[in-house]
Amino acid sequence: MTQHLVVTAIGTDRTGLVSQLARLVTDCHCNILDSRMAIFGHELTLIMLLAGDPVAISRVEHTLPALGLELDLLTMMKRTSVQELPPVAGHYVLSYRGADKVGTLRAITSLLAKHQVSISALRSETKTDKASGESYMQASMTLQFQQDQSVADVKTAVTLLLQELELTGDFAAQI
Repeated sequence: MTQHLVVTAIGTDRTGLVSQLARLVTDCHCNILDSRMAIFGHELTLIMLLAGDPVAISRVEHTLPALGLELDLLTMMKRTSVQELPPVAGHYVLSYRGADKVGTLRAITSLLAKHQVSISALRSETKTDKASGESYMQASMTLQFQQDQSVADVKTAVTLLLQELELTGDFAAQI
């Protein structure tokens, strides 16, 4: 019986960390089903969904903490199961940009939650315009709509909110 484990590792970014973590997973006879990595400041963050038989998953659970100590990583693990999602009617990408203000992401994600729209991916960052020196934020999120959800209603609500927040944006079907 296949089991699943979510692994998160956070630590100072340096060459070879991802390779060492992937080696541990392979040495324990697990498979990486999904993974995401990002650099925040000087910190690397890696999240992986692993699959393996019960013995393989247990090996990761017992060997990862020691490797984390050796590599000066904060590691966390949680067993999980594969999520059976209802069929998705469509994926859309919402992108927006504007002045860097506290609460923008909260306002947009709250609106999406109110409409029961699932966010399957999100990237948000603050940048500085080199010419003006002004800070701005930009974000992009992938949204999943179920069969019974009105894309037009959500698009209208998002467009109005973007205008209210003085943001420029785009809401388009994902190809």
